[in-house]
Formats: sequence, structure tokens, C-alpha cells
Amino acid sequence: MNTGDTGFMLIASAMVLFMTPGLAFFYGGLVRRKNVLNTMMSSVFIMGLASAMWVLAGYSLSFAGNTGGIIGTLKWIGLNGVGLEAGPYAGTIPHLAFAMFQMMFAIITPALITGAVAGRMKFKALFAFIALWSLVVYYPLAHMVWGEGGLLGAVLGSVDFAGGNVVHISSGISGLVLSIMLGKRHGFNKVSYRIHNIPFVVLGAAILWFGWFGFNAGSALAANGLAVHAFMTSNTSAAFAMLSWMLVDTIKNGKPTVVGAVTGAVLGLVAITPGAGFVPIWASMIIGAAVSPICYFAMSAVKKRLGYDDALDAFGCHGIGGIWGGIATGIFTKSSINSVARWDGLIFGDYHLFLAQLISIVVTIAIAIAGTVLCASLVKLFIPLRVSEEDEKKGLDISQHGESAYPAFNGLD
Repeated sequence: MNTGDTGFMLIASAMVLFMTPGLAFFYGGLVRRKNVLNTMMSSVFIMGLASAMWVLAGYSLSFAGNTGGIIGTLKWIGLNGVGLEAGPYAGTIPHLAFAMFQMMFAIITPALITGAVAGRMKFKALFAFIALWSLVVYYPLAHMVWGEGGLLGAVLGSVDFAGGNVVHISSGISGLVLSIMLGKRHGFNKVSYRIHNIPFVVLGAAILWFGWFGFNAGSALAANGLAVHAFMTSNTSAAFAMLSWMLVDTIKNGKPTVVGAVTGAVLGLVAITPGAGFVPIWASMIIGAAVSPICYFAMSAVKKRLGYDDALDAFGCHGIGGIWGGIATGIFTKSSINSVARWDGLIFGDYHLFLAQLISIVVTIAIAIAGTVLCASLVKLFIPLRVSEEDEKKGLDISQHGESAYPAFNGLD
């Protein structure tokens, strides 16, 4: 046991938790005035729901034992047996500290989905969907990637330092599927959906960037050199992705935008997440610089061509960015940086990890698609997934919560 490592993990856990209200501001600023509270609430309520579910059964299903490489057991239900001694996943911190750190990931992951369905999903249906999705998609994926005997990590040999598969690809793909099942917002492609509060977006992105250091550096599970390395690769990728987006913005529109710049930074953080503790610092420059044009193309050309209504580009950012990050991890990983990686990346002459990364991404996509369809279909049997046209026009703040963020701005939406 090490008090320095324990203190570091306490701070990292708090930083990751802070990311969820940061996401609430980021998403909340991007929507129309009449939907800002509902959009923010869609992230905030998960802080309660996911925490409760994690303590009751989520941690046990994700990390206790192994059932066929797909899911854990109920050995640690209610955190029974998860105490102050070191656990099987980290030797220098209390087992409970590891469980707490992982709980913060279980909170923010489903919150990312909500951006895809902003402005039209019934809150009761969203609540039920997130609960089911955590059970059907998140806990099995967390076990398969990070758990003892997990199919994707322990058996296949793929690597995911802080959640490229578990967090970003799963939520991005699920957001896309759910948005398609819900259908487009009324007036989609006919009316302008104005960003109502750009300072909110900047504040949210800044909080996310800050919290991401806990997200990625904390995944070293100790205050050591690997944590320092992950910290630096994360910031470097974010910086290069921000500059890259600004360049694309300038080429396409003649000037850089504030929303574009901070979106680019978030994309850089998404892309580096799976490889933060595996790739050299020079590779993080490439990963960050490449992710912005890739996602810009997905958010503009692909989205427009296919016609789906991913309201806040959860798929374009987290799905596409996460997929690129997972592939890039298979290209640039250096096992000398982190011995968890069994092989070097493709650029160093070994193809094994690259293939494992591709397989793990395909499996993650399949689980996210099937799980989302299943969960949404089950919820739909009891609760309408979508608000009425009248409630959508009125705004979800009033129709779902009976509150208004800006009562002085009556009629402006």
C-alpha cells in the first residue's frame, strides 16, 4: 500500500466525476434555450443512478471473477468484500479506491450518449434506458476489456488504457443507434438549431480537459512515470487536435470558430484515451492532428449524406474519434512504455496488436448496436421513447421538468 498512490487516485477520481457536470455544460450550451435544463439534467441524473447501480451490482459484474470472459459474478454485490486492503487490479491502493475510480467511468459513459438524442427523448424513457444499457452494454464491456479473464483484454490481447472501447466507441455507437430509433427532430434540416450559449460550451470543454488528466493519468493506478506519460500524451493530443480543427475551420469557412476550437480539443482527448499509456509522445501529435479532419468529415459530409440526426454529434465525436484512437493505438503502441501491451504496434513491424485492436473495435460496435436496440425496444414496451410534437415544440425544460432556465426570454425559441 502506498499513501501517495492512494492520494493520487482520490484526486483522479474526483477529477473524473467533475467531467460529468463539465459535459452537462458542454452539451447544455450547444442546444436551444428551451432544452438546456433537460440536456444538462440528462447528464446530471446519471451521477446518482450510475453510482447507485455501481455500488449495488455494477462493480461486481464488471470486475468480480469471470464468467466466460464476458461478465463478472455477484461475488462483490453491494461492495461486499471490497475493502481497504489492496485488490487484484492495483497493488498499492485500497481495493475500494479502485472501485471508486472505475465508478466515475460508469457515470460519464452513458452521459455521452445523451448528446445524440438531445431535444426529443422522453426523460422517463431515458432514465430507464440508461439503467438497462449499463447492465447490458457497459458492465460486460468493462469486464471484457479490463476484467480478469476478459475476452478482449486478457484473451485477445487488445489494449485500452482508459476507455476507447469501453467509454467512447460504446457510447458513440449507442448514441447513433438510439438517435435513428427515435427519429429526427421536428424541423431537422429545415430550421436553424442555434447554439444558445457558447460560453457554456467553452466552460464545459475546459472542465472536460481538466478532468481528462484524472481520466487518463489516473488509469496508471499509481502516481508514477506512466501517469506522467499519459498526462503529457493527453495534453499533446488535445493541443494538436485543437490546432488542426482551427486549420480546417479556416480552410472551409475562412475563420476559426470558438466552438470548433474547443470541439477539436475534446476530440484530441477522445482519440488519445485508448493509447495514452501506450504510445510515444511523438505519436500523440499525429493522433491529435489527424482526428479533427477525420471527425470534421464525419460530422459534416457523412452525417449530411446519411441523414441521421445525431443532435450534438456524440457519434461523430466519440464514436469516430474512439475508433480512430483504437486503430492508432494498434499502430503506434510501444510495449517498452507499458508492458501490459504484449506486442509493439504496426509501425514498429508487428501486426498482432493491430489485428487485436481491429477485432476488439468490431466486437465493441456489435455489442453497442445489439445492446442499444434491445434496451430501447424493452423500454418502448412500457414508456414512449419520444416526447409528443407539442412537447418538443414547447421545449423539454417545461414539458419534462416544469422549469425554465431563462424565464426572461419568453418567446425567443
